[in-house]
Amino acid sequence: MLCMTALVACNEKKTNAVDLRLTQQADSLNRIIAQKDNEINDMMSTMNDIEEGFRAISAAEDRVSVARQGEGASSAERIRENMQFIKQTMQQNRELISKLRNQLRQSSVKSDELRRMLENFTQQLEEKDSQLKALQAELQAKNIQIGELTEQVSDLTTNVSTLKEETTQKSETISTQDKQLHSAWFVFGTKSELKEQRIIEDGEILRSNFNRDYFTKIDIRVDKEIKLYSRSAKVLTHHPASSYILERDANKQYVLRITNPQDFWSTSKYLVILVK
Repeated sequence: MLCMTALVACNEKKTNAVDLRLTQQADSLNRIIAQKDNEINDMMSTMNDIEEGFRAISAAEDRVSVARQGEGASSAERIRENMQFIKQTMQQNRELISKLRNQLRQSSVKSDELRRMLENFTQQLEEKDSQLKALQAELQAKNIQIGELTEQVSDLTTNVSTLKEETTQKSETISTQDKQLHSAWFVFGTKSELKEQRIIEDGEILRSNFNRDYFTKIDIRVDKEIKLYSRSAKVLTHHPASSYILERDANKQYVLRITNPQDFWSTSKYLVILVK
């Protein structure tokens, strides 16, 4: 009876410990989800402001076109006011695009779609700049003076070119970081081979001086199957057992299939397999 009571108490403690761990994991996951939601909402708000700015610019361009059909001081004044509004709104959109770029760079959300939208906004800004220069040329042909607009358009052209270059550089940086984030390394070999490369040393796996060049680099989003070419295989590094399976192929040789890459690589980005 004493043994049974102790066994029940032990099981209850284990159950409570598992429940606590699951609760903590759920809380952590909820915090991550909430953070990503906030980041996405902030970026969507910035995108909406940029799109609204482009709509306002297009409307102001239409008003300038209408005013050009008229004559007199009032018509010229309306043109000047709308051209000034376009200039200010272009500057606001340029600052918002820069803000969006920073948000995307600092965000934990990695999305090709968001990067494409950023590039599209930059392209729209460049197109509006070209349209504004053409409109300025037409106004000058009609001797409509709008103050310092010529100099401002020149500055805007330089800023757009710089912005386009920065966007290209940032996209390349993001792409590189994205590849690094989803990279992992694996190796399989006999015990003597692994010892020779110091992957196994004094009974321990992956001490600080092991030969990293001996590993093969993979993209964890793409590479989910590793052929081991051996009838004996054992995973030496720690990976959740539920995230992979070892299966034999038609030649009775083992193949490692990663069924849940996110869980599998969560403990280590290095995979070591002992074969014979």
